[in-house]
Amino acid sequence: MYFDAAQITQASWAFSHAEKVVARYYRMSEERLQGLRYDVKTLAYLEEPEINERAFAQLCRYKYEPERGGIKKDSFSFYRVCLQDNRILDAVNRTSVFVRLPPLLLYIATHELVHVIRFDAGEESFEASWDAKELEEQRVSAITREMLSHLFYPGLKLILDCFSDYPQVGKFLN
Repeated sequence: MYFDAAQITQASWAFSHAEKVVARYYRMSEERLQGLRYDVKTLAYLEEPEINERAFAQLCRYKYEPERGGIKKDSFSFYRVCLQDNRILDAVNRTSVFVRLPPLLLYIATHELVHVIRFDAGEESFEASWDAKELEEQRVSAITREMLSHLFYPGLKLILDCFSDYPQVGKFLN
């Protein structure tokens, strides 16, 4: 099950709005926000290692390390948010009376962007142990709920209530 054109537009809107939410929370300048190296892909465009059957999204990190004269220079990490359309749509379809796609996508987008910002700033290591990753997931879930709890958006409070006990929104893959 893949996102259709309208759902891809909703996902794009969610990430655009989530960027504003996280920029405000972290007091990031427009320049700093635009400097984040990440992209978003939907299931139809993911490679096998980017697919995760246990999460709504998976964050993958890719390293760029050019070699010049035997010295690594100008290296950086690039993050890819891998949306798992099938998992997201299944959740919406099973609970369509309650859960709507736009607020769920806003939660997922905000959650994944918090991860990108924290990893990019070195607040947590992408190579952390599984125990540390579980703690990081709990921290990011709490930050995401705090950020979004101040917004008035139809259906968002229900999403925040659903995620109040830290479900697995995303996993990271090195």
